[in-house]
Amino acid sequence: MLYSKFKFSSLIGLTAMLVAFGVRLLLYKHVPIIFIILISVGHGDASVTSAFIRSEWPSVDIPLENEAFAIPKGHNAPQQVHITQGDYDGKAVIISWVTTDEPGLSKVQYGTSKEKYDFTAEGTVTNYTFYKYKSGYIHHCLVDGLEYNTKYYYKIGVGDSSREFWFQTPPKIDPDASYTFGIIGDLGQTYNSLSTLEHYMQSGGQTVLYVGDLSYADRYAYNDVGIRWDSWGRFIERSTAYQPWIWSAGNHEIEYMPNMGEVLPFKSYLQRFATPHIASNSNNPLWYAVRRASAHIIVLSSYSPFVKYTPQWRWLRAELKRVNREKTPWLIVLMHMPIYSSNQAHYMEGESMRTVFEGWFVCSKVDFIFAGHVHAYERSYRISNIHYNVSSGDRYPVPDISAPVYITVGDGGNQEGLAGRFWDPQPDYSAFREASYGHSTLEIRNRTHVIYHWNRNDDGKKIQTDSVVFYNQYWSIFPSDNGALWAGSWPLSTNSHSYLHVLFMA
Repeated sequence: MLYSKFKFSSLIGLTAMLVAFGVRLLLYKHVPIIFIILISVGHGDASVTSAFIRSEWPSVDIPLENEAFAIPKGHNAPQQVHITQGDYDGKAVIISWVTTDEPGLSKVQYGTSKEKYDFTAEGTVTNYTFYKYKSGYIHHCLVDGLEYNTKYYYKIGVGDSSREFWFQTPPKIDPDASYTFGIIGDLGQTYNSLSTLEHYMQSGGQTVLYVGDLSYADRYAYNDVGIRWDSWGRFIERSTAYQPWIWSAGNHEIEYMPNMGEVLPFKSYLQRFATPHIASNSNNPLWYAVRRASAHIIVLSSYSPFVKYTPQWRWLRAELKRVNREKTPWLIVLMHMPIYSSNQAHYMEGESMRTVFEGWFVCSKVDFIFAGHVHAYERSYRISNIHYNVSSGDRYPVPDISAPVYITVGDGGNQEGLAGRFWDPQPDYSAFREASYGHSTLEIRNRTHVIYHWNRNDDGKKIQTDSVVFYNQYWSIFPSDNGALWAGSWPLSTNSHSYLHVLFMA
């Protein structure tokens, strides 16, 4: 979708623009052009700062004895079970879990029938210390060679303490594969966090794209840091044991605590959460890429070196060249720190990464960049600021049809509360913003369009608050199998909820 904020005084002016655009297309390709114009009324792309104020639950962590953190029964029973994609193309998973009494078997039994496990995979086991806390035995097991679009059942543990779960593999890599991703960030372990998680589990999402800041265990001290990592692992298991979560790290995973003798960044995170970084030729688990259904997903680390010639910079340059929009038309980037945000919290913190990578994102026609960090929701128009530097260029972002949509979903529900102070007036690049807890879903329909929702936690109820149809950056600009050359939508005026939807056909 094109998110240009053209201030047309009338429909006549817009029609003139469309005709001119059609003429340019005719000069490029000598074929008839059909304009299909639909006018709709409803929520859409006029810039909105939501005035909604909700009565949120207190921003405090749920007590450890709450059933949300229930410890499974039985000696050495596996807990904190979570899975993530285990390869580049979605035919493998990494299954992770913790045993507390002894290492036990690091083995996964699995198959395509319930309680009938025809295959076995062997994993690895490790543990670590943080201050005087000693973790349980952390298991990571790669299960590969799976079939696409297949439901697998798996069993971990021994005897009466064993536990059984299942997961569904994605469809094969195909430009028209439909798939639904959830987007969650800054979740934490409060009652608001629980609301977000439960609402997501009702959404039909098949895989979570997680944009950093997981347990908020670093808000604690001494042994409680490790204890709150354990509670969070049990907290999310209701979802993560059954579908992959694609992980990215945030500032709360750094855990630089020299007063406790802990100075190794990301120590707990890297021990507990495996990623398939080697499959995408990355030398670091903090940045990597996967392909899933019709999407190519790139995970970046906001808190690792990324300037020119660093490993992350070199890897991203190579990975963008590997992207094949003929096979995976939807190009999605995950990071923790937003590049564009009009919230006063963490304002401009992403500017250094923007100056390094924004040109690549625009050149590659990235569809979406999802971030967290700011504890509110915000969606941008398609804008860029790639021509600005300290001595020349326009210092304000401008509409750019090749640019990504930037979406901040740092509103999972953690104990730090909401970031409710936005800059006023709302910048032109900001399409919708609201300081409420929630999650997003991205429903990929085919190569040409997706349906995006942001769902607010409205006093314990899931409310679809921001809903948009986006068109693909690659297939909506160039000719496709159905003859579409380009599609887009505009508000008819800057204060209107009526929208003009245009499809050019050849």
